[in-house]
Amino acid sequence: MLEVPVDRDQRSRTRTISWHDPAISAEAARTLSGSDFVGRIMSGEIPAPPTFQLIGFRLIEVEPGEVSGQFEPAEFHYNPLGGVHGGIVCFLLDSVMGLAVHSQLPAGQWFATLEMKTHLVRPISASTASLFALGKVVYPGARIATAESRLVDKSGKLFAHGTATCMILSETT
Repeated sequence: MLEVPVDRDQRSRTRTISWHDPAISAEAARTLSGSDFVGRIMSGEIPAPPTFQLIGFRLIEVEPGEVSGQFEPAEFHYNPLGGVHGGIVCFLLDSVMGLAVHSQLPAGQWFATLEMKTHLVRPISASTASLFALGKVVYPGARIATAESRLVDKSGKLFAHGTATCMILSETT
């Protein structure tokens, strides 16, 4: 077996995160319209989900049916081969697509992602500049909604894109 010597003291990294009780936003999601809910997360009036803190993602624009956020690639996002893990990219795209769908729902309705597909078209590393996840509703059905997304840099260069199908839920569903 090949052994690779590692000086753990020089290579060690530490990251600390904190988050708010996710029950706060879950309760708000059930009582506010989707547009109000997502807008209040963006403005900080409602705590962002713990996953946003974990990944380092923040919403920057919310319109009914469209949501965008910003992401700074970092070492702690890496897969074993030294690039940002594809699961992180899926998280980013799923987040903006789902919230775009949610932004069009009335109070008392929410969504669940049924299926999503992601296409990774460029590698992402800590040296990649800020990326922007853009989500947009394609079909806002009463029971099923579809959305599309893009992960781009500030010049519009595409790094990934995806689609999602979401089920619309309510207390009677």
